[in-house]
Amino acid sequence: ENPWRLLLSRVFNKSIADPAADFFPFSDVSSKNFPSVPALHPAAGRDTIEYDQDRKKKGERLMLLAIDVGNSNTSVGLFDRDKQLRFLASLDTDSRKTADQISIDLMNLFALYHFRFEDVTGAILCSVVPPLNFMMEKALARLLGKPPMVVGPGVRTGLNIRLAVQSQVGADIVADAVAALEKFEPPIVTIDMGTATTLSVVDREGIFRGGMILPGLRLSVDALSARAAQLPCITFTQPEGLLGTDTVSCMRSGALYGAAAALEGISLRLEEELGPVTVVLTGG
Repeated sequence: ENPWRLLLSRVFNKSIADPAADFFPFSDVSSKNFPSVPALHPAAGRDTIEYDQDRKKKGERLMLLAIDVGNSNTSVGLFDRDKQLRFLASLDTDSRKTADQISIDLMNLFALYHFRFEDVTGAILCSVVPPLNFMMEKALARLLGKPPMVVGPGVRTGLNIRLAVQSQVGADIVADAVAALEKFEPPIVTIDMGTATTLSVVDREGIFRGGMILPGLRLSVDALSARAAQLPCITFTQPEGLLGTDTVSCMRSGALYGAAAALEGISLRLEEELGPVTVVLTGG
């Protein structure tokens, strides 16, 4: 019995309808973290492994939702059972959003790209914004009927990390390294250009050796504009040449060619130490 409905029934001395039962006819999500979240997914209340097996027998589409929460943007990708990316979308990262707001954002994306949440059998979450994690997990549990897999300490990724404090390796860095190893032979240098630019190294034996963290391109330019009175905020477009001829073009050339030279120089130094490496560049 819903305690709020019971309380209101006693206050008003009449039966009160339970709107959750009307709109969410499925049982609550079976998760200790979200015991009272009504689920929208038809797998709710059932053994999800059994549910997925039933769908495989029927030849229905089975899809995986992958969400990467960065400091500035959140990337949302949907993969089918053949590991093909069906859509890739980007949302603003806002740590103030509630689970309801996140749910609406995700449902709108599925409507925009003409897919159904009923076709999603699982989700994996990678996040570098801890304040948003709980609400994101709660939203996914509501939409899918089960909590997502969260990339972090304790999750077996197959990556051999040889660092003093393994728990300090960001989930995004781990995901980059695992994805690079799936496609390329080590040694590998992964470069992820976001709010911060992270550079990571996997050696010839497939061991994660460490990396570097640099200010991101956008962050660097914003800091320059904020601290230098005569330097304006700029947008990034392809420079007309190596040298600028006015303030904006000088800033643009300096930012883009400076970042490229820094990453190229670091990669060359790593090659001196490791031998030929494969450089994998990504970003959000």
